[in-house]
Amino acid sequence: MTRFTCADCGAAFTVKQATLDKYPGWTPRQCMACRNRSAPAAGGGRRGSGGRGRSGPVEENLTLAAVLEKYTAGPTDGVFTDGSAHPNPGRGGWGAVYVRDGEVVQQRHGSAEHTTNNRMELTALVAAYDMVPDGTPATVYTDSKLCVDTITKWAPSWERNGWKRKAGPVQNLDLVQELYAKHKARPELTLEWIAAHSGNRWNEYADSLSTAHLRDEL
Repeated sequence: MTRFTCADCGAAFTVKQATLDKYPGWTPRQCMACRNRSAPAAGGGRRGSGGRGRSGPVEENLTLAAVLEKYTAGPTDGVFTDGSAHPNPGRGGWGAVYVRDGEVVQQRHGSAEHTTNNRMELTALVAAYDMVPDGTPATVYTDSKLCVDTITKWAPSWERNGWKRKAGPVQNLDLVQELYAKHKARPELTLEWIAAHSGNRWNEYADSLSTAHLRDEL
């Protein structure tokens, strides 16, 4: 069994190595409880339509304009990132938006035909570090606790050990190394976790960027 941290609720959970071996490069993002809450309901619709309902957080796939109209809460400065894949592994996307005083300074997004949610989360964070001018203090937000722990807690020891860990190979090593190098080189940037689908305007905006490849309208 390999231990992971749920990106939604922060709980620890385990996955059999045989399951991980079936999907090289995949790192589970959700515990079973959160995965069940966000799964499609019987009849084809998603449980908890819109926002954060009793069934847990769900992705709404709103346009950017709809996000700005619907949400107003949360931090108004920083770089907000998100990434996802549906199914996971499967087609995915990522998004990052740099905001100052509630105004968009810069935004980026992209997609991949076959990827995992964690690769998209890491890709968004790599872009985020590049968006802030050198020497400018800022907070980089992600709703993936796994990404925060990977860079701030585990990567230093993995680097000292030649990028090896006792539990097996480091997943998404190429992106982890790239992001960790940027993190070390940019002490003026702080990496922080923000709750997913909790009404934070710019987190929802980043989520909308990450799902833009699923829509005709940005």
